Amino acid sequence: MATENVRPTRLELLRTRRRIAVAKRGLNLLKLKRTALIQEFFALSRAARELRGDLQRRVARGYASIRMAEMMEGPIRLENVAMLLAEVRPIRVTTKNVMGVRTPRVDGAAYVPVAGEELLDLPTSIDESIRHFQGIYRVVLNVAEKENAMRRLLREIERTKRRANAIENVLVPRLEGTVRYIKFRFDELERDSFSMLKSVKRKIEREAEAGAAA
Repeated sequence: MATENVRPTRLELLRTRRRIAVAKRGLNLLKLKRTALIQEFFALSRAARELRGDLQRRVARGYASIRMAEMMEGPIRLENVAMLLAEVRPIRVTTKNVMGVRTPRVDGAAYVPVAGEELLDLPTSIDESIRHFQGIYRVVLNVAEKENAMRRLLREIERTKRRANAIENVLVPRLEGTVRYIKFRFDELERDSFSMLKSVKRKIEREAEAGAAA
């Protein structure tokens, strides 16, 4: 709002002061939200870092178990078992709300046995390999969930920061400038009124003196 378009009235002054109070309350809420989002972001970042470390260890153990199964049962037996294993179930994605940000929650089964698999009488080495990669799959899903949530939180943190900066550095200073302008006009009007009253008083006094002299 340009100050030259502002009506310098007490009502406008009260309205502008109320808008400043509302803007500052909104600014405080945005700062609190941004702080909470940053805390959640770093919590997810720590969890994701731990999961990635766990994933590396699991992958190393998984490939070691595959090599062991291949040595004990032979590559052909290993490939035949792999072809009989079922595919993973479809991943079910739900959402959770974090300070107004909807982040994904991934729920997917790591492995679904095929019909009659219990009759295969899998060797221990192959069964162990399967279980290792079930764990790897679950950790991959967890890492994907955390990293997706982090990206969404980061976007919301930036958006909240921009809104807070706009209020703090643009809106509030502009409204405070409007208040200063209205008060300045009040002061001007008061000075003009005082000067006019003094002029009227002097005129009345002159007229009274003239009447007394007559």
